[in-house]
Amino acid sequence: MRKLGLIGGLSWYSTELYYARINKQVLRRTNGTCNAPLLMESLNFCDVGKASTQEDWAHVADVLIASARRLEQAGATAILICANSMHKVFDDVAAAVSISIIHIADSVGAKMQADAVSSAALLGTANVMAENWYRQRLVKHGVSLLPAEMDDVQDVERIIYDELMHGVVKRDSERMLKTIITEIDQQGMKAVVLGCTELSMLVDTKANVLPIYDSAEIHADAGVDWILADAA
Repeated sequence: MRKLGLIGGLSWYSTELYYARINKQVLRRTNGTCNAPLLMESLNFCDVGKASTQEDWAHVADVLIASARRLEQAGATAILICANSMHKVFDDVAAAVSISIIHIADSVGAKMQADAVSSAALLGTANVMAENWYRQRLVKHGVSLLPAEMDDVQDVERIIYDELMHGVVKRDSERMLKTIITEIDQQGMKAVVLGCTELSMLVDTKANVLPIYDSAEIHADAGVDWILADAA
């Protein structure tokens, strides 16, 4: 099996989900005989979180490039950046190493394309929901995206940074997300993308009015496909 590197800590709650998902899927797909060969860099979210200026994002790129290089030197054959928002600097990080970095939005888009999903709404942090760098990756896979509602952007971002990043799951926030998803359904969308790796802590991905595409789960599964690609 090929060794996979994880850049985590963004937050550690979602990194835990990645670690568990990858190992469970490898165990299942090897008939209960193997664990996943993983290398992990758990970064300090305080050092990169809530970047806003161009200078901030240049610093984020530097931190993630250094992490990716350490993982490559330690023997990783591919890398997952375990956060949607940090993929804003994906191109910089990918250019700095010689191994593959599996893009989270491409993983989600490919899954939706395979499922013939033509339209969706995107939920996540402000830079994921409202900026083009993430949305364009999904559109390339044939998915039409609902324009971001700024009130929803603000509400979802507050929930992510003030609650989920601290491991706090509130019933009021759960109800708010259900209301947002119901409104998305009423606008004729065919699916919802959880474009934040913590949102599955709050949204029941198996029981909702619309199909829910959990970016963390899909991204982790793409990592499993990489790990097992050469396995006999």
